[in-house]
Amino acid sequence: MNFESNEEQRLLTDSVRRFIDKDYDFEKRRKIIASPEGWDSNAWAALAEMGVTALALPAEYDGFDGGAVDLMGIMEAFGAGLVVEPFLPTVLAGRLVMAAGSEAQRRAILPRVASGELRLAFAHLERGARFDLSRVGAEAKRTGDAWTISGEKRAVVGAPVAGKLVVSARTPSGLGLFLIDTQDAELKRHATVDGMRVADVLLFNAKAELLGDGAATLAKIEEVNDFGTALVCAEAVGAMKYACDTTLDYLKTRKQFGVTIGSFQALQHRMVDMYIASELSRSMTCLACSKVDATGDAKERAHAVSAAKIKISDSARLISQEAVQLHGGMGMTEELKVSHTFRRLTVIAEQFGDEDYHLTRFGAL
Repeated sequence: MNFESNEEQRLLTDSVRRFIDKDYDFEKRRKIIASPEGWDSNAWAALAEMGVTALALPAEYDGFDGGAVDLMGIMEAFGAGLVVEPFLPTVLAGRLVMAAGSEAQRRAILPRVASGELRLAFAHLERGARFDLSRVGAEAKRTGDAWTISGEKRAVVGAPVAGKLVVSARTPSGLGLFLIDTQDAELKRHATVDGMRVADVLLFNAKAELLGDGAATLAKIEEVNDFGTALVCAEAVGAMKYACDTTLDYLKTRKQFGVTIGSFQALQHRMVDMYIASELSRSMTCLACSKVDATGDAKERAHAVSAAKIKISDSARLISQEAVQLHGGMGMTEELKVSHTFRRLTVIAEQFGDEDYHLTRFGAL
């Protein structure tokens, strides 16, 4: 299997990396996460102008027909730069609109997402559900042609800056997906340890627009969740590479007993272990992304995605902790980017299912 990017993928990824290096450096990011909004509209507009927000959407809705493999390089760049803009939540919710919505709904929503005008978030997980996608307690009621939803969704990434939410709820037909204007929900906003903005979404007879419901809804949610898991693995790969590279640079410059600490064989061995874990993680992520794009077999897709997430969770822990330890006490300071990379990798290890969850799922498959 060829894991090399094609020319178009490389060109777009290089453009995103140049933008991050020039206009989204670490000091700029620190100001963004310290702001009340927690994101930068100018950065979002720049990403939209480059075509990033349209990449994963179909061409008939002003997109570029991209899949997980096409997004891998973008997510790696986001991981290295610790980008906090709500790209992944928008992509996942947009894919659900595509999968479950009517043609009229797709025409109304997706071109606005492609242009960067509209940001979305997927509100699904609830209190006590852990990572069980089938556990949904929110209820949707129908009165004539109108729907309302009551319930609570927890820690919805990107919700504070989204214009619309895709929300899951129980219907008489089973499980359904709905569109809700964010202003019709009560949001309890939070900043996470890794600098992201999330919200608990409280719904009290909130007006909703049905995208679709029935027996196939859970399968659509699982497919989109696997898509997101593969992409967050790619983000982790970018963060791991940064952690490895910046730690190696530190070992080459930090001196102790009159020599650089990188000359100590014990530290060289630890550095090699970090790079090996990083490269293994990238290979597993490439396989997961290719399976998400290529296979119609849900079990085969889930098998590859869980295998990648298991490796990513293990490597994220190893690399982030080693990077901090090899930097010494300064590795935990706010002023050093590696400490923020440590936090993001720690969160990614839990996001879309922790290692125990994916080990269980992998074994069951």
